Amino acid sequence: MGPRALALSVYANGEDRALVAADLGFEGVACVDDASRAVILFLDLAHETGDARLRAWGSGLLDFVLYMQREDGRFHNFLHDWDGAINDEGPTSYPGGGFWQARAVRALAKAHLALRDDRVAVPLARGFAWATAHEAPADVRAIHVLAALDLMHAGLTPVLRETLERWCEEIAECRRGDVLLNSPNEERPHLWGHVQEGVLAEAAVVLDRPDLLEIARRSARSVITPDIEQAFPERRVLPYDVASAVYVMDRLHIATGEAAYARWRDHARAWFDGRNPAGQPVYDRVAGRVADGVDDGVVNPHSGAESNIVGAQALFPEVARRAGAMLDDVGQIFAPDREGVA
Repeated sequence: MGPRALALSVYANGEDRALVAADLGFEGVACVDDASRAVILFLDLAHETGDARLRAWGSGLLDFVLYMQREDGRFHNFLHDWDGAINDEGPTSYPGGGFWQARAVRALAKAHLALRDDRVAVPLARGFAWATAHEAPADVRAIHVLAALDLMHAGLTPVLRETLERWCEEIAECRRGDVLLNSPNEERPHLWGHVQEGVLAEAAVVLDRPDLLEIARRSARSVITPDIEQAFPERRVLPYDVASAVYVMDRLHIATGEAAYARWRDHARAWFDGRNPAGQPVYDRVAGRVADGVDDGVVNPHSGAESNIVGAQALFPEVARRAGAMLDDVGQIFAPDREGVA
């Protein structure tokens, strides 16, 4: 894996003691799913703040993601242990599984643009080829679209436009009435990982497809804004549910310029500060940790990697400001040797 490789412990309890993933039988201690999301977060923060440490952390996590890819382009998800043994057959670790495969490809796309690392191009091409050759449910396909959009923003339009348009049409066709579904058999989509409206809104601008934007607006109005207005009233709400809603509203605001979407985005963000059935913060700024959600009106005391990563993404403007302030403090302390600060 290499001496610079980093991974994130998948779960932690209320005392910040690491827990393994064992919901469906023992899976392991760290996974590509979380590491890939963290690659994107750290590289976005590094771009926003100029902090070389964040870039180094993103690069270290990338080493782990690359280690977990097979020659055929598929990714395993979990490490059995911290010695680097790969779980090659678990129910959420087998090679090529939907979410972790898609998130790994997106992390490679982000790293390809941000790091210009020569090791990334071939694994990215292999992972992208797997995505284009295989069907995927709409919520997984949305992550493929995000990877394609990252690459298109870098000027690779002629190669990717046709694929991007086809994937967006797949997402748009997977709906019941106005409601975009995660998979065809759903009655109503759960919000965990449900970003299709935001993805279509972002792609609509790139592809000049106002029809995709209208589909996104109608679905958001039917599925997401009611939950935001009711402060996410379901019995169990996870940070990823809320972060997905924040992303959708933010992208609809960017695509339309309508203030209502910015208001809904900010109301969704307020869930982390107590606008929720528990009436308590889910994000503890003193401890620097995001709890694993609200269960039956009570904040869950556990704090896993997913919760903290998606929480940081949902609160990205604040997190970037705080990271930038920390960098300024370090700069004042080490100003005579600024170039040596890593």
